[in-house]
Amino acid sequence: MNHLFVDNLTVIDFAYLDRTRGLVGESWIADVVLGGELDDQGMVFDFSNVKRTIKRIIDERVDHRLVVPRGYEGLSWSEEEPDTFSWALTDGSQITHQSPDEAVVWLSAERVVPSAVATLLEHELKAVLPANVTTVEIHLREEVIEGAYYHYVHGLKKHLGNCQRIAHGHRSPIRIDRNGHRDYDLEREWAIQWRDIYVGSEEDVVRRHVGDTGVRYVTFEYEANQGEFALTLPEERVYMLETDTTVELIAAHIADKLKAEFPSDTIRVKAYEGVGKGAIASR
Repeated sequence: MNHLFVDNLTVIDFAYLDRTRGLVGESWIADVVLGGELDDQGMVFDFSNVKRTIKRIIDERVDHRLVVPRGYEGLSWSEEEPDTFSWALTDGSQITHQSPDEAVVWLSAERVVPSAVATLLEHELKAVLPANVTTVEIHLREEVIEGAYYHYVHGLKKHLGNCQRIAHGHRSPIRIDRNGHRDYDLEREWAIQWRDIYVGSEEDVVRRHVGDTGVRYVTFEYEANQGEFALTLPEERVYMLETDTTVELIAAHIADKLKAEFPSDTIRVKAYEGVGKGAIASR
């Protein structure tokens, strides 16, 4: 059998539900290996079609979506509201999510791990690739990050693309320079503060309430081009911004906070949105 490989084909930025961590933002790099017989061109698969076919399917299936494992017993929903489900966390709190179907990926597993998502993608790719391609291997991996990083989730109602989905996320490094020198302590402080956090915009809040068990909840809701979205989660798992939550505004917010803390210092924040992209703010 012959094999063709493509490393770093794409990065999928998404969110998933975990029984302990709650709503988790993630970024995985996708590598692909195709096996099969050579076609009339002497190829397993034309490289020019890799992005056109394989990357497109990977991106459309998982990128900027919320991945939900069906096998988790804490998952519940009502027949009367098929677009809404709740997710019970191990600390007794819960998360409730409402969206159009296209914003959610249902995974046949008890929890979200790279191998389970890869299996889903491999099955879908086999259905569209030519007959000479007999095996498909998807390898999903995290970026190796030297330094601090955090997992965050957000939604951008004003975005014209898939970022408008209320629960998609990223695994993101952060670099903070203070007076021209990298400040690893400040980077770690922000990474700890934003560990598995939902970054919400105050203008999208429609309700705050206390649940039966005393947990304080906040509900975000908005209508975008793709439909109506709503998300309720424990307030302690939320970081609020007065602005929208684009990476440009996130970088500016962190820089403003640090400038207020160190008014005599020069601050530069390089905030990533997943792998290899983001925004810079200097104060």
